[in-house]
Amino acid sequence: MQLRYGINPQQTQAHAIPTTPDRWPVRILHGQPSFTNLLDALNAWQLVHEAAQALGKPAAASFKHVSPAGAALSGPIDEVTEQLHGIVGSRITDLTSAYLRARDADPKSSYGDIAAVSHPVDADLAELLTGMVCDGIIAPGFEPGTVERLSTKKNGRFLILEADPAFIPPPQESREVFGVRLNQDRDQVPISRDLLDVVVGAPLPETAADDLVLGLIVLRYTQSNSVCYLRDGMTLGIGAGQQSRVDCTRLAGAKVDTWWLRRHPTVHALPFVPGLRNQEKINWQVRFIEGGLTPLERRHFAQALIEPVDELTPDQRAEWSRRLREVAFVSDGYLPFRDNIDHAQRHGVTYIAEPGGSIRSDEIAVACREHGITLARTGLRLFHH
Repeated sequence: MQLRYGINPQQTQAHAIPTTPDRWPVRILHGQPSFTNLLDALNAWQLVHEAAQALGKPAAASFKHVSPAGAALSGPIDEVTEQLHGIVGSRITDLTSAYLRARDADPKSSYGDIAAVSHPVDADLAELLTGMVCDGIIAPGFEPGTVERLSTKKNGRFLILEADPAFIPPPQESREVFGVRLNQDRDQVPISRDLLDVVVGAPLPETAADDLVLGLIVLRYTQSNSVCYLRDGMTLGIGAGQQSRVDCTRLAGAKVDTWWLRRHPTVHALPFVPGLRNQEKINWQVRFIEGGLTPLERRHFAQALIEPVDELTPDQRAEWSRRLREVAFVSDGYLPFRDNIDHAQRHGVTYIAEPGGSIRSDEIAVACREHGITLARTGLRLFHH
């Protein structure tokens, strides 16, 4: 398969070769992928395929730079998401709901993503995607007319890949780095509720167990170190690729805060001028939440609004934050220090899953007891590089 280019455009010679002779896991239906496009698509497809099989619902992911910006199962769409996408009162398919919930975790980062869904693309999802800044999609099939509808995006450069759900990769995988070929067994340990060994707190409710399972699957395909926060079958914040685990926890926690504050009545009701694009609304919501607008940003923000809006006070933010509960938190490696627990609980975390095995695992358990958090250990590390 000839690729558009490598990781960077100056890497002009790039191609892909199947490791199983004459058997490809994906088929190009439209467009030409770059090296990174294909990495995103292959990782994203594995995530949604595994999540749908493990949890019995349609799954979707929004991938950027070989990590998910968000992932979700099908489920209800709240008023904030409905209003943003102009679907208030409209009926949408389960698959569309899964992608909307996945993209809503971090819609700023999802700009120009590769979308992945576990079931064939239907007309509803295809119509939604035509109005979004999305660079491509991978799915196990496409209903009649959807490929033609999507192929007009990006002036005809929208990438459409069809995954083979029956494809089984070889038991070993390899990569080359600086003249060295590295080989390893493929990580094939099944992820299910059976991994969740509760060591602190009451038994897990079914919804919490499913959130933790989804989180484990998400992190299996996220650049390490990584953690994620989840609730009601969707990620709220993912921290990826940090050298310090607590930095992951804080980064993902900040994304949770942004997601939750986007639901604050003041932010939800920001009086944007008619005709402002959705992505511009999202970007201004995020900057309004972050605060500290520069004088130039203040002028531009004022031009985006019909009328001025007062900034949220620290007390308003704190009061709103206290309302977020029943959040699940998952780590791809053991939690080395209790600071991860102390930070996570600030974002509504009630349930945690981590491998265990740290020399300070007892301190982690003590911290969870102090905060009233149910802790489950999996014994399974899920590093991904």
